[in-house]
Amino acid sequence: MARPGLQDLEAVVAVSRKSSFRGAALELGMSTTALSNAVGKLEAHLGVRLFNRTTRSVSLSDAGRLFVENVGPALQDIHGAMDAARSKQANPTGTLRINSYATAAREILSPLLLEFIRRYPQVHIDLVTEGRLLDIVAEGFDLGVRRATLVPSDMIAISLGRPQRNVVIGSPDYFKSYGTPSTPTDLLQHRCLRIRLPNGALFRWRFEKDGEPLLIDVNGPMTLDEASLSRGTVLEGVALGYVMERDVREDIEAGRLISVLKEWLPPSDELCIYYPGRRNPSAAHRAFVELARELGSKARNTA
Repeated sequence: MARPGLQDLEAVVAVSRKSSFRGAALELGMSTTALSNAVGKLEAHLGVRLFNRTTRSVSLSDAGRLFVENVGPALQDIHGAMDAARSKQANPTGTLRINSYATAAREILSPLLLEFIRRYPQVHIDLVTEGRLLDIVAEGFDLGVRRATLVPSDMIAISLGRPQRNVVIGSPDYFKSYGTPSTPTDLLQHRCLRIRLPNGALFRWRFEKDGEPLLIDVNGPMTLDEASLSRGTVLEGVALGYVMERDVREDIEAGRLISVLKEWLPPSDELCIYYPGRRNPSAAHRAFVELARELGSKARNTA
């Protein structure tokens, strides 16, 4: 029987991380059948089942959990050694996996990501957008993008110098029908869109004046789990929304939407890219970080 290879080990770790053969196959860029065969070959070689499989779920067996706990760090060391070797190349190559939430991805797409692939055409960017906060190392990402206050303390963060601002917006028809709030507490008498966070909690609209924060639990006709859906709903005049200013700036300038309570909404955290400290980052990783620093500095100087 052939000895297991690196791909077989990566297959097991990916399935354990995703709890799904299909998800792991997509991450590794291989077919589900090939992935299943790789796991099966390794299980046959070891003489134990690494996963408990049903038609609906996949979970590690006791032997599989012990195996992944030992093999996972070893694989990271192997990839670190490979990255160290690649870093000696004159031109960055390979793949960078980046995790971001959707609004931040739109914010950095043109100035950072597209500029990077123009400069380094041999590098592939694998951008995954999702709302939940996750461990980028455990999930196999090279870098993450989040607001500064959400970056884990054990990560290296680089500000992109792009402060965000939230706005409370409504359509002219809404304000004709329901009036205009003068203070955040007035919102308790208004119809507002509620946003459900990835952890299931409802987002509380945040305000601040003279350094004092104020959180409002709004009520309204609809709860959404994706904030980017707010714009279209607010344009129809059924409720007020709490959104990123950049997403509705053109609507405000055109008069389709009206911003209120502006004096209660100071700029919020800057966007950051973040990543774990590595002894031997790849040339692609180093090039991306340097470009982020460059663009962040330019953004701050022109703000």
